[in-house]
Amino acid sequence: MTAELKKGKYVYYHCTGYRGPCALPRFREEEIAEGLGHVLRDVTIPAAVSRQIEASLLQVQTQMRNESTQERTRLERELAQIRRRIDAAYTDKLDGKITHDFRQRKQADWQREQLRIESLISGLEESKSGEKPLAMQGILELAQSAHSLYITRKPSEQAELLKTVLSNCSIDAVSLYPTYRKPFDPIFKRGKDREWSGREDSNLRPPGPEPGALPG
Repeated sequence: MTAELKKGKYVYYHCTGYRGPCALPRFREEEIAEGLGHVLRDVTIPAAVSRQIEASLLQVQTQMRNESTQERTRLERELAQIRRRIDAAYTDKLDGKITHDFRQRKQADWQREQLRIESLISGLEESKSGEKPLAMQGILELAQSAHSLYITRKPSEQAELLKTVLSNCSIDAVSLYPTYRKPFDPIFKRGKDREWSGREDSNLRPPGPEPGALPG
């Protein structure tokens, strides 16, 4: 579809004819805009379900933070132990308790382990400093307000909103056929099939962190 300006003020959409003659009629811009608004209205989550999913997100986020703190404490203990070993080996070498070659060999191993642990701690710090609310929270908010946002926005802002929700949209003489981006597609399907219930939706619940995994 491409847009064409008529009489200096009316915008019509029609097929480009790229694949040959097309029987698709012309559409006024207002018709297209209204149809796309309906597409966004079909992406919605009942408020009760949205609250339950959000509570689950916050619980997972808190769990991840706690695990990150615990992991940092463990790594710092290991790092302190390795530093004590390096210092002790230096003293033992001066006292003649161990040979120079033995100390050099063990110190190389300890230094490699020290660098590995320091790198892990640095990664935890970067993850914490760049921490953002889970993306799903924004998706839930958008699913609650996409249609109302759309009808109050300028055309350029409407286009950006549609790009966020849709990957493609086809049209015939009667209807629009949207292809939703993930995770808006399961939201649309659940709403269309009226499968939403008062319990938390298993298809949208974020997975908990794997054992030993830390927060991308």
